[in-house]
Amino acid sequence: MKGSFRASMAWLHTSLGLATGWVLFVIALSGSLSVFRQGITRWMHPELGSQPVDPVQACGHAIDWLGHHAGSAAAWYVTCPTPDAPFATGLWPNAQGKYIQRVLDPQSGRPNGLRDTLGGEFFYRFHFELQLPYPWGRLIAVIAALALVVALVTGIIIHRRIFSDFFTFRPNKGQRSWLDAHNLLGVAALPFHLMISFTGAVTLASLLLPWSTQALYHHDMAASSTELDPALYSRPASGRPGHLVPILPLLQVADRYFAGAGIAQIYVFNPSDRAALVTFISGNNRTVSTSARIMTFDGITGELLNAHTEARPVIRLYTFLYGLHVARFVPAVTRWLYFLSGLALAAVIGSGMHLWAVKRLRQRPHVGHRIVSRLNTGILAGTPLAFAAYFLANRLLPFTITDRSSDEVRSVFVVWVLTLVFALIRRPARAWPELLGGNALACLTIALLGMPWENSVAFGTGMAALGLAGTFGYAALRSGRQA
Repeated sequence: MKGSFRASMAWLHTSLGLATGWVLFVIALSGSLSVFRQGITRWMHPELGSQPVDPVQACGHAIDWLGHHAGSAAAWYVTCPTPDAPFATGLWPNAQGKYIQRVLDPQSGRPNGLRDTLGGEFFYRFHFELQLPYPWGRLIAVIAALALVVALVTGIIIHRRIFSDFFTFRPNKGQRSWLDAHNLLGVAALPFHLMISFTGAVTLASLLLPWSTQALYHHDMAASSTELDPALYSRPASGRPGHLVPILPLLQVADRYFAGAGIAQIYVFNPSDRAALVTFISGNNRTVSTSARIMTFDGITGELLNAHTEARPVIRLYTFLYGLHVARFVPAVTRWLYFLSGLALAAVIGSGMHLWAVKRLRQRPHVGHRIVSRLNTGILAGTPLAFAAYFLANRLLPFTITDRSSDEVRSVFVVWVLTLVFALIRRPARAWPELLGGNALACLTIALLGMPWENSVAFGTGMAALGLAGTFGYAALRSGRQA
């Protein structure tokens, strides 16, 4: 502990920010993009038409296509069309256990003519898995989320004039301006920052506190999952071949049972076996909670095996907090507020990291401070450039190459490594404007490659890219003058 409570809180705030700042910056930036997860997927499939889609018919076509082309898979997972994402998505494991994901044309159920891309799913997954194997990425993410909760609370404690910080910004004052920006952005969206960090930690809390589940179920996680979702279960394959019952009548029964909520997902387990199961999960875009009604049918006979509507208070509380985090319920205006508040959180984290480095370099710098300063440049200016490379790769990579979606993801990490190397060998005063200028050029190119802006998704993406291009361009000019 330091000499006073506030001094101790200031030390904790700085220490947590320094230990987790880079990870939190990446999580905040990818999380902001994943708010538009479906829209990004739509932008990355310009071949899709804009004609009206019947979700029930589209899901029926998707299941039929999977039956012909992935019949030997252990399971199929189909995400049904919505107004925001008017297409079906199929996911299934191949013989090697690797999952294959394809967007399926809602009219034909086929992926033919659609480019192979993960779309917004990449940012959504990266946001909490960091492209690391289970459970390591998620464990890092939940620890970082808890650290952010504590950092925000300690930040509130150490700022005596938190209300006046909302109205204070002194430009052209060097380190003072950075501190004002850090405080202003932190205060402006503080309720959102507290909510998103706390709900993010709650979402993955079972990774940090698994012992109660282990003590109750004795490592039988299947039994735990069954009690969480009584109608969502699987059973081992019988080893005897079977043929799925026609899927369209089951779709219509489920759609009527869900009473206007629509079908969000379909799981088909053991699709070519006599132990086949077909599970329907309702949509819930009208409510904050992600609680859903679930129906499971025997895949061979079509008999209804179980139906469940969640009513348990504790689970509904959890799904409410999770729903606040993923924001599937929000209208377009609120979605943009989520996006901008997420960018503000990334800016708060980035400005705090930059302030720490600048302050040390002005005192008695040593080689460690200089390395951190250069890595700051690579992470803070290089991460948005790497994410922009994902959008560019979607438009520039050849349409028919094998494993195209993996190449799009690789482009992110190739650019990321190159920017980090560049930042380490280049003087920060020169690297900052050059990397920021690269971001401006990349965002401008994204806007141009998305033309013509013939629908709302293309228009929104183009305008956002132009706005970011202008912001990065202005920042590049300002940092270049100070070099």
